[in-house]
Amino acid sequence: MTYSEVNFTIDGLKVKARKGETIIQAALRNGIYIPHLCYHPDLKPSGSCRLCLVENKEGRIITSCENQPAEGMELSTTNPRLDDAKITVARLLVANHQTDCLTCAQDNQCKLQEISSYFGIDQEDMGNLRYSSADIPLDDSNPFFKRDLNKCILCGICVRTCRDRLGVSAIDFGYRGYDTKITTFCDEPILESNCVSCGECVVACPVGALVDKESSKPTREVKTTCTYCGVGCGLYLGVRGSKVVSIRGDPEHPLSWGNLCVKGRYAFKFINNPDRLTNPLIKRDGIFVEVSWDEALEFAAEKLSKYQKDNSWENDSFAAISSARCTNEDNYLLQKFTRVIMGNNNVDNSARSCHAPSVAALAQTLGSGAMSNSISEIEDSKCLFIIGTNPTQSYPVLSMRIMDALANGAKLIVTDPRDIEMAQYADLHIQHNPGTDVVLIMGMIKVILEENLQDQEFIESRCENFEELLESLEELDLDYVERITGVNIHKIKEAARIYATSAPAAIFYSLGITEHSHGTDNVFALSNLALVTSNIGKPLAGLNPIRGQNNVQGACDMGCLPDVYPGYQKVEEKEVQEKFEKAWGTELSPNKGMKMPEMMESARKGDLKALYIMGENPVHSEPDCKNIKEALKNLNFLIVQDIFLTETAQSADLVLPGASFAEKDGTFANADRRVQRVRRAIKPVGDSKPDWQIISELAQKMGAREGFNFTSAEEVAAEIALVAPIYGGMQYQCLEDESRQWPCFDKEHKGTPILHQDTFATKTGKAKFIPLYYRPPAELPDEEYPLVLTTGRIIYHYHSSTMTAADKCMKMLYDHDPVEINPKDAEKLGLEGGEMVCVRSRRGKIEAPVKITERSPEGLVFMAFHSPKTKTNLITNAAHDPVTKTPEFKYCAVRVEKI
Repeated sequence: MTYSEVNFTIDGLKVKARKGETIIQAALRNGIYIPHLCYHPDLKPSGSCRLCLVENKEGRIITSCENQPAEGMELSTTNPRLDDAKITVARLLVANHQTDCLTCAQDNQCKLQEISSYFGIDQEDMGNLRYSSADIPLDDSNPFFKRDLNKCILCGICVRTCRDRLGVSAIDFGYRGYDTKITTFCDEPILESNCVSCGECVVACPVGALVDKESSKPTREVKTTCTYCGVGCGLYLGVRGSKVVSIRGDPEHPLSWGNLCVKGRYAFKFINNPDRLTNPLIKRDGIFVEVSWDEALEFAAEKLSKYQKDNSWENDSFAAISSARCTNEDNYLLQKFTRVIMGNNNVDNSARSCHAPSVAALAQTLGSGAMSNSISEIEDSKCLFIIGTNPTQSYPVLSMRIMDALANGAKLIVTDPRDIEMAQYADLHIQHNPGTDVVLIMGMIKVILEENLQDQEFIESRCENFEELLESLEELDLDYVERITGVNIHKIKEAARIYATSAPAAIFYSLGITEHSHGTDNVFALSNLALVTSNIGKPLAGLNPIRGQNNVQGACDMGCLPDVYPGYQKVEEKEVQEKFEKAWGTELSPNKGMKMPEMMESARKGDLKALYIMGENPVHSEPDCKNIKEALKNLNFLIVQDIFLTETAQSADLVLPGASFAEKDGTFANADRRVQRVRRAIKPVGDSKPDWQIISELAQKMGAREGFNFTSAEEVAAEIALVAPIYGGMQYQCLEDESRQWPCFDKEHKGTPILHQDTFATKTGKAKFIPLYYRPPAELPDEEYPLVLTTGRIIYHYHSSTMTAADKCMKMLYDHDPVEINPKDAEKLGLEGGEMVCVRSRRGKIEAPVKITERSPEGLVFMAFHSPKTKTNLITNAAHDPVTKTPEFKYCAVRVEKI
């Protein structure tokens, strides 16, 4: 990267500053120390501590954190006048600060300690100053960190971090004057505020006012990738002995920059949890019995051999479900096991329940079903169109990048039926009726075309099927759009104009778009919108599905789908089949396999006999989950491979203990196609094993002499690079120091940050418009079930909470899934906040506490699906998208009753 440089001097030394740098930034980058307390590289400077003062040639004293250098400027950081001012400030801070340094968690890391040492302040210097430290009670209400305001220096870094980087504003300056302190709303304990416990303020605090409760120093650190959402943050696992004792963010990571959310930073106790599975279990007479690995694999091989391939390729008696939480190497081997050893393509993963519509729709319109651009671009965005996603709850670090973009002047459109947190920062917030996304987006496209805001040259040169799109729009009346969506047409027009004229504009969406019975149509509509404005194939633009789990992208990349081999090579194409038959040394089925809902239906009918589930918990996570449990009971043989005895594992005949992400090597692929290393930090707990190793050993037990004799995850990755062209340059040696985004065709290729720049990966090389018409949700409210239930994530837990709920501190922050209801609906039903109610749908009922909130509009209730106590998915609707079979988690009719 090239920079416009500014030449100036500091204390007679020649310094080059990059354009836009402040004096202190240039100084620190060039190894020149300037004392500071309130300066933080990630925050807008406040200039409040007055310790970073410098003097220019004219004798003017200025703050180095707020001012930029000018060409030829001459600055001094030290002289009697400056030193007197700064030492006085430092002495006053020390005089009002507790000096229990040896027992403070920040000892040797404290900025005030550093400054005191720099100025040579000793006890004799404090003799004429009155010690006046306040006696403020310690706030240890949060399970992860303590607030000791007696050590606070009022630098404001925590306030600015919470407000400007996260958009939470849980704390602020209060009381003012001599009594000024950092306080929550109404000065309540931090746990009772809207703090999200991410720990960003703790990391940023320059003194000991904010410290982690558990501050064990590791003996070593291992660089790896977070195991939670699809952002793929970089982190270091701190290890002492055989335990992970700490996590810190990787400040050099290209996406997360050292930032982490509450899960990424604190929810690691599951790794060494005593409830971890440590030995294989066979169920005998309804009771699990620990057995050796040899016995367990012999048992599995004997049972599965009954359902192996036959020459007719019609054997659908076996299926496998792979894991969005496991590595690429684990997933690759499970799909290979299914195809090579068992002889069919009945393999699927949890993308079926989330982003399968993205994969299907975008593959058809653009040629690739993944995020087109990079998360690292967000901070420089000109316009962000956020629809069907709640980033502050689901992808908190990505949300921080959005806040960075807003600070840089980006326009923001938020479209969600609920009043989500991000909406308060939006230039425009659209609350449409749930399930009306197609009409809303097509209405925007109609406005863009009517006002001639489209990119006609791009449409004509790089797209096809535009006339068919125009025909479908002819029947779309804007009054109809307003009536169906419930959104004033002027707001829809405003959204269309902002998006079309603020180029480049980027679309970000998630499960609020895909988890509908018309989810594929929703994605088609967004693709049409991006194409008509040419917001695709260029920096800061694109169509970007945000993946919800750490490796759901990778599970799809690895071919854990019933219609594609690794690298999205279609099983029904003869040349592709022959390629993999040669690579794997066996004949392969030419038929598409079953999708996950079809597997469950086949099990209910008695046709599917054996199922191998790795790292997933469908008894908790799938809709109408009572029927899922019944389907599993109808199997002849169920293997579950996991790290805990989940609800699904309890139904198994054989349970195999896998290793967590901290106990194995591998790779994850995040939401923006970035393949990153996962590194083993500790040995597997007990007698557990890495999932790829378990599958390899089982395949060998079943007679595989070659193709499964791997001795390391690196060997598996090398085979992936050979058979999947988009992973051709993803060998471990290429990923050791940096990540790469697919497609990455060979070792010299550095990856592809932006897709579709020159051509689309379709047969014609052109993108395709799709004509669309409105289809309502599969189940509508009526007199008996008058409310609409939509579901989603909460920041404190992950998926079915198998890992996060293993930490009592996470459960302290959030345990039950409440039903969020509008005050008007609550009043009609005579409900009060906190009381238990019955939420009933056409499939069953659950009990949950009431949370009365304006976030949910009248007629809509919201629930998360994390808590095994609440079991929200007992009542959700299994109606699915006809193309992908993705369930309609986001819309079902319910009623709420007092108990």
